[in-house]
Amino acid sequence: MKRVPLYSRMPDRLRAAPGHAPSGATHDNLDDDAPDPPGWIARGRQRTGALVKRHERWAWAMLAVLLAVVAGWPAWVRHERQIPTFEQIDSAMRESIAKEPLQSAAANAYQAVIGSVVRVVGEQPSERADPKEGEDRNRSVGSGVVIVDKGIILTNLHVVHGASRIKVTYANGMESEAQLINVQPENDLAVLQAASRPDELEAATMRSTGGLRPGEEVIAIGHPFGIGPSVSQGVVSGLKREFRSPEGKRILHNLIQFDAAANPGNSGGPLVTMDGHVVGIVTAIMNPTEARTFIGIGFAVPIENAATAAGLPPF
Repeated sequence: MKRVPLYSRMPDRLRAAPGHAPSGATHDNLDDDAPDPPGWIARGRQRTGALVKRHERWAWAMLAVLLAVVAGWPAWVRHERQIPTFEQIDSAMRESIAKEPLQSAAANAYQAVIGSVVRVVGEQPSERADPKEGEDRNRSVGSGVVIVDKGIILTNLHVVHGASRIKVTYANGMESEAQLINVQPENDLAVLQAASRPDELEAATMRSTGGLRPGEEVIAIGHPFGIGPSVSQGVVSGLKREFRSPEGKRILHNLIQFDAAANPGNSGGPLVTMDGHVVGIVTAIMNPTEARTFIGIGFAVPIENAATAAGLPPF
């Protein structure tokens, strides 16, 4: 028995119209029921096929390039978003610092305040001088800080106590006499009014000690042993300390303890934070020996007390 073909091998142009299959053909081929494409589509397919055959190598080359681009795209994206390594960051930072070195925070704080720091000399009455000890026994040298640009200066009371004449020297070298206008013995503070002042005089910026913490960096500015202005750097060692004078005649409370170097002559100078704000007035150093030099423990009166002594509103 003759087998019935499962599909027609007859060319499309010889196929019968829909519904009229030629003899020996069946409807198992679904294409037989579909309408023939228009002539221009058929011609387009033939031309495309012929074009691909003539340029087969170029077609394969273009396909290969397209696949390479698609496959390499994620790598390009990863390269653009690559996170720099530690070595690259370190190298960039070193190069930047070499071109423009970082400024010291202590140096910046010093520059912010130095224009307000003065040298204070209290001259004692001549009858209190001891000629055997030399002329320096006739005066006391300390420091002070301008807190009002009209020439109002804060210093320690023990620097000017009993002085018959008080002289201050500004940062630019200008000298002026000053008068004692207020005292606060319980905090060893004195307020001076300078008779004259530089035209460009600026008052120091004061900051509350409310946010001050042990370990915070500070600088002390003054005239140790009359040398200055001098600056030293350290940290806040503690808060709310007490200090008793070597003679035991006075006890100071609620002091800031710090370890920035301070010596006789620093008394009355400002204790300054790294942002250039005055938080205290240097008032004493602790040394159990007779040398009276710095061994690592200094004390400052909080600026809140100092501001009150000057009649300024509290923070």
